[in-house]
Amino acid sequence: MTRLRKFLLFIGIVAVGCGGLYWWFSRPDVARFDANAVTGQRPKLSDPRNQTIPTVQIADAVGWPQGAKPSAAAGLTVNPFATGLDHPRWLYRLPNGDVLVAESNSPPRPNNGVTNKVMRWLMGRAGAGVPSANRITLLRDADGDGVAEVRSTLLSAGNGLESPFGMALVGETLYVGNHNALIRFPFKVGETKITSKGEKVVDLPGGGHWTRSVVASEDGNTIYVGVGSKTNIADEGIETEKNRAAILAVDPRTKRATIFASGLRNPVGMAFNPDTKRLWTVVNERDMMGSDMPPDYLTQVDFGSFYGWPWNYWGGYEDKRVSPGRPDLREYTARPDFALGAHTAPLGLTFAQDLQLGPNYLSGAFIGLHGSWNRVPASGYKVVYVPFGARGLPAPGAKPVDILTGFVNTDGKAMGRPVGVTADRTGALLVADDVGNVIWRVSAPGAAPRPAPSAPPAAAR
Repeated sequence: MTRLRKFLLFIGIVAVGCGGLYWWFSRPDVARFDANAVTGQRPKLSDPRNQTIPTVQIADAVGWPQGAKPSAAAGLTVNPFATGLDHPRWLYRLPNGDVLVAESNSPPRPNNGVTNKVMRWLMGRAGAGVPSANRITLLRDADGDGVAEVRSTLLSAGNGLESPFGMALVGETLYVGNHNALIRFPFKVGETKITSKGEKVVDLPGGGHWTRSVVASEDGNTIYVGVGSKTNIADEGIETEKNRAAILAVDPRTKRATIFASGLRNPVGMAFNPDTKRLWTVVNERDMMGSDMPPDYLTQVDFGSFYGWPWNYWGGYEDKRVSPGRPDLREYTARPDFALGAHTAPLGLTFAQDLQLGPNYLSGAFIGLHGSWNRVPASGYKVVYVPFGARGLPAPGAKPVDILTGFVNTDGKAMGRPVGVTADRTGALLVADDVGNVIWRVSAPGAAPRPAPSAPPAAAR
């Protein structure tokens, strides 16, 4: 029986008992470091406080009161770009400025047995318990006023969407990452609806960490897909994690996938640094090591790199819970470039070069931190900026800079949770909020408009 299943069974037993559930939740592992101390190139690391039953502190999802919104950093403003969406998770801007939003959630989970029932309860409290809309909506701000006045269902379940997430346009082909397959559609920029059924490119391991981010190489000949692990630390055996905890490189012509980089527990947001043309990702690390460990991270990813999961973390610290161990892999474990704090759940990633937010945000990465479920006090629940320096790497000594905060109210309830981030056609930052069901637009008043976008990558031949 896995540790997580033991935990869920425990919850089910004590919930039926006499208040044991409250007893446990009221005595969690409390962080001993400030959240910001576990960030940067040299984060403060504690000894692991391994747990059979994890700390659980969920910010119950309540949504935004009428007229409320998050708080933007000094010199920036925030307003809704689109509202009334259904669990918006991921964003993708087309060359003409149209914005695609994946309205999506995890694939259906069984509702039988104590384990599944408790898992559904936990997801529901966090705002992730709603059925997946299985929809990609096109939003258009034709008049440039910062509000999308055109909304159209581009793709739906009838087109073959199953918990869709990442999107990438290559020539006149739109790629979409379902939880269990990479699929594609013929599409011309300017169209507002696709009627064809999706063509499968490759199968992907379904379920588990279900989000499948998608980015295309500059020439369009490789599609990169992020696939998270099935379990926390290969609890069901490493054989069940085949082609997981990895970034896959897919050849769209031959329909073959190979592992580009591995040992990444849950790589979600991916993006190419416009200056160096190198691939970067943000990664959700493992759980049940206490509120301070280990740090989630941002890192540049090279072909063949191994980042340690499940045996090691943060460049070679051994996770002694994993059996059998692989001490021989420690010397081959790459250290991530930048820590983002423990349990912050980084999901969204985009680079500053596509944005016009003023002189303080010229070179670096914007990251959506979805927020913790197992840290006391809570961490994440905001959008941050990581400044870069020379050589296309985070600046020495840099710490994350808060860009958008205020997603959790004074009662500890989540009014919103940020996910995907991207630039709109004017250079403002768009942020998908899957609890608030809104896309926020962060702008710098008076900023000069961004130059006209370049053409998308040529179709793969």
